[in-house]
Amino acid sequence: MQFTFYGHACFMIEVQGKKILFDPFITYNELAKNISIDSIKADYIFLSHGHADHIADCITIANNTGAKVVAVFEIHEWLNKNGVTNTHPMNTGGKWQFEFGTVKCVVAQHSSALPDGSYGGNPIGFVFTTPEGNFYYSGDTALTLDMQLIPGWANLNYAILPIGDNFTMDVQDAIKAADFVKCNQIIGVHYDTFGYIKIDKAAAKQAFANAGKTLHLPAIGETITL
Repeated sequence: MQFTFYGHACFMIEVQGKKILFDPFITYNELAKNISIDSIKADYIFLSHGHADHIADCITIANNTGAKVVAVFEIHEWLNKNGVTNTHPMNTGGKWQFEFGTVKCVVAQHSSALPDGSYGGNPIGFVFTTPEGNFYYSGDTALTLDMQLIPGWANLNYAILPIGDNFTMDVQDAIKAADFVKCNQIIGVHYDTFGYIKIDKAAAKQAFANAGKTLHLPAIGETITL
């Protein structure tokens, strides 16, 4: 299973021969200026919520690639109205068997509105169970006790968690989240993009190491094997 980081909370995971893109926000991210969205190929796009810093490039990439977009019902309807019809609606607590594995939608404590100000439904996270391994992407979220339910649904190989603070969990809360989901291999996202979420990356890695965990912070454009 390969993980490619595109900056902020945008990344791609390749599993079972499928390219799965998450929360596409590249064009408007100055830190990702060397990434061209025209070069990105995707079979699926998963959206955790409707904020522009998670959805800004979704319509363009979906139209370029024909990818199926998976999101909560309200975002599915908004995409349909904006010309993206290859969508799959889901919502909190539901699961679906896709061709690469099973995805369960789980609680995220955040907010959600679409770029035009319309209602974006509930924010969500995703638990993926696949033949190549299992992972959890929390989406933007606060630390929540609901995370303790996740080990009952999947034995995780790794988890993707926000660590930037201000809008989401900080490093210490992400370490606690890793405890809740019983996972020691963590990929950090949602940091450094804006002044509000700048972090000390060396200190963050050390904090995870002190807790007996590994924090991966791949560079923008970097691919790692998991």
